[in-house]
Amino acid sequence: MATPNDLTPPQCGWWPVSGVEVSSGGGPEPGEPPEAGPGSGPGPGPGPGPGPGSGPGPGPGAGWARPGPRPHDGLVLYHWTQSFSSQKVRLVIAEKGLPCEERDVSLPLSEHKEPWFMRLNLGEEVPVIIHRDSIISDYNQIIDYLERTFAGGPVAQLIPAAGSPLHARVLQYRDLLDSLPMDAYTHGCILHPELTTDSMIPKYATAEIRRHLANATTDLMKLDHEEEPPLSEPYLSKQKKLMAKILEHDNVNYLKKILGELSMVLDQIEAELEKRKLEYQGQKCEPWLCGRPFTLADVLLGATLHRLKFLGLSKKYWEDGSRPNLKAFFDRVQRRPAFRRALGDIHTTLLSAVIPNAFRLVKRKPPSFFGASFLMGSLGGMGYFAYWYLKKKYI
Repeated sequence: MATPNDLTPPQCGWWPVSGVEVSSGGGPEPGEPPEAGPGSGPGPGPGPGPGPGSGPGPGPGAGWARPGPRPHDGLVLYHWTQSFSSQKVRLVIAEKGLPCEERDVSLPLSEHKEPWFMRLNLGEEVPVIIHRDSIISDYNQIIDYLERTFAGGPVAQLIPAAGSPLHARVLQYRDLLDSLPMDAYTHGCILHPELTTDSMIPKYATAEIRRHLANATTDLMKLDHEEEPPLSEPYLSKQKKLMAKILEHDNVNYLKKILGELSMVLDQIEAELEKRKLEYQGQKCEPWLCGRPFTLADVLLGATLHRLKFLGLSKKYWEDGSRPNLKAFFDRVQRRPAFRRALGDIHTTLLSAVIPNAFRLVKRKPPSFFGASFLMGSLGGMGYFAYWYLKKKYI
């Protein structure tokens, strides 16, 4: 059975045995009380417990935290660097300044399909956060949990207090930006690069993703038969959803349609940014999308523009001068320390996925000692020179 690479589970009694090396002998026995996960430490102070909408999580013993004050430590995030939902959650964590232990779940290496991860989230989706005895695997619930649990003092509040005009505006743009079919833009632009300009995705990715998608059903069937019979239903469900998504995202007419709808959304945001500029004209501050403070709406808009630029759509939508407020916003948000810390430089985005995957693949299927040493050294050298080349060219 496959076990996670470089993904050490927290020492919790509910952690699935399939996620731990059998020979380790260090995990707690079932039924033992959960302990704090790695990286736990003193946090900024107690905060309110989960509110309405809490429910049981996807894994054995998983669920929302019990009501009442909770300490702000032991936050663990399972994510993938190129997952759009993961990027938004990582931006929220960075903007709030929360100590968090991050662990990659590589989608290209199919770690999200392994039984140990499916016991955390049967939908095989990242991100997933663990905070003490809480497991939250829904992207929106993760953000709400972070905002509700980590609040007060030096921790930034990204969703304004309920009942205020600013609160309603932030929720409006949260819903609008979350409704954008970002996975369809991503897959569609990779499969149809002729619709993009200056995409940062290499050309071979088109053939690679077609090969990967063509083999996805076979890979899932193999896992269904060989790994965990109790998980057969989630695997089969995933197959059906995956095939439907492939057919839809590979339709060039559908892609043109949703890109046209994206243009209308960005027009609305451009107009809102113009309103803010006029509203605060003459004041010694630069307002954000919904007002003076930086909010969740700005996090989501910044992540959206970052992804669109990576796909090669920025020149079409704002760098051609058609939306100057949008361009100014993106320039500003990229300079924020939290943004740079979470997403890095746009021109090295791909390296953050390729190089760790290569090293983990070598670790998973190592060749001879000298072959592995040579390969890992070569990959490290290529990454180093690629970084300095891109830095010299673009920065």
